[in-house]
Amino acid sequence: MTQVEIYKKAIADFESLYPNITVNLRLYTDYGKIYNDVITNIATDTTPNVCITYPDHIATYLTGADTVIPLDELFADPKYGLGGSDVLFDSPKQTEIVPQFLEECEFAGHYYAIPYMRSTEACYVNKTFVEKLGYSLPETLTWDFIWEVSEAAMAQDADGNYLVNGQKVLIPFIYKSTDNMMIQMLKQRNAGYSTELGEIQIFNDTTEEILYDIAEHAASGAFNTFKLSGYPANFLNAGQCIFAIDSTAGATWMGSEAPLVDIAEEKLVQFDTQVMTIPQYDPQNPVMISQGPSMCVFNKEDPQEVLASWLFAQYMLTNEVQIAYSQTEGYAPVTTKAQNSAEYLDYLNRSGEDNELYYRVKLDATKLLLDNTGNTFVTPVFNGSASLRNAAGQLIENVNKSVRRKQDVNEEYMDTLYEEVSALYRLDQIGTSGQKVTFGPLPQASKLLLWTLAFCWISILIYTFLNWNKKK
Repeated sequence: MTQVEIYKKAIADFESLYPNITVNLRLYTDYGKIYNDVITNIATDTTPNVCITYPDHIATYLTGADTVIPLDELFADPKYGLGGSDVLFDSPKQTEIVPQFLEECEFAGHYYAIPYMRSTEACYVNKTFVEKLGYSLPETLTWDFIWEVSEAAMAQDADGNYLVNGQKVLIPFIYKSTDNMMIQMLKQRNAGYSTELGEIQIFNDTTEEILYDIAEHAASGAFNTFKLSGYPANFLNAGQCIFAIDSTAGATWMGSEAPLVDIAEEKLVQFDTQVMTIPQYDPQNPVMISQGPSMCVFNKEDPQEVLASWLFAQYMLTNEVQIAYSQTEGYAPVTTKAQNSAEYLDYLNRSGEDNELYYRVKLDATKLLLDNTGNTFVTPVFNGSASLRNAAGQLIENVNKSVRRKQDVNEEYMDTLYEEVSALYRLDQIGTSGQKVTFGPLPQASKLLLWTLAFCWISILIYTFLNWNKKK
């Protein structure tokens, strides 16, 4: 509701500047529902004017003719563009938008969005339990360290209580977004995911190695996912998880002093919460995903309506909106104008003053993103990239479920898994490269046809040779 009030205030302030423009707000709690609604709106020609969404989704919206406005000309418009002379508010210039965040909004040769908020993923660590197990946190987490500590935490006493927490329940390592997990692991190992042209590369040997590792630790109970276990923060705060990976935008739920704790007070366990970058294969060269919503503007018959839409979207980049919204969670403003403002720097420097606005874990998560902006990456955007992202997570989810059902995760299993996930998300309709997918034996009728064709061609060649030899 804090974020809702920020939207309402932004609309009221904008309408006071432009009394001839009315902005109607429609609220959602799930980006997937926005995506589904907009797809339906395109078919009925009832799209919104401005949509807070993800570039992967925008790429699909673009399949409709002239559905989303390319923003290049609007960016550069001397009157109403970014920092334009006739804009009635303090609009940032294009050079004042963080370059890495703006690049995420460029695809198919144009800018089709402007960034709104940015986050990354963080590992929220129960440092108290790590040290109780006899380990010290490294400067940068590695996958080997996470797996080793998680397995060590599985030790139990004779009554079935875990030694590290004295409880019957413990999931040492929980990952909320398995699509991000797979994407980042592949990126860290320089393995294929997809190309800018939409060539699917995810079904490769490195993916298989990653899935075997995950299967091993899922089988022991040391690892689980949000979809199968539940919200990582709830387990972390109850002393039933050691490493909880979630977005920096979820920081206010993390830690025993978190302002948005979602479990009963009597279940809370006091511990030292550390905010760290996600585990790495090469700690000297950390790599993490950049994520967060952007804003696109939909085309309308009236160009003045499009201009009004663009002005409102641009207003969301003002310091007032950017700073207010970023203070609600571990988001970072998308403009250097806001990031370098005295108000925002004062906010960052007051970490720990209270457990509400200046909650330490939230500010640590924000600083982690600000310090690692240069280490972030984004995945290629194309029509179908949203499906590929879902497929990446599905590979991990399926393996996790399978080992819990005591299924063998072997070479044959991987072949079937690749085939099923590819079919489920129709990746074969996007285009594939290096894809390890088998489609089973050919039907007998098809085999007979191929053998018949081969026999005919061989017969023709023999006849041609004999006839040529006779004439010679």
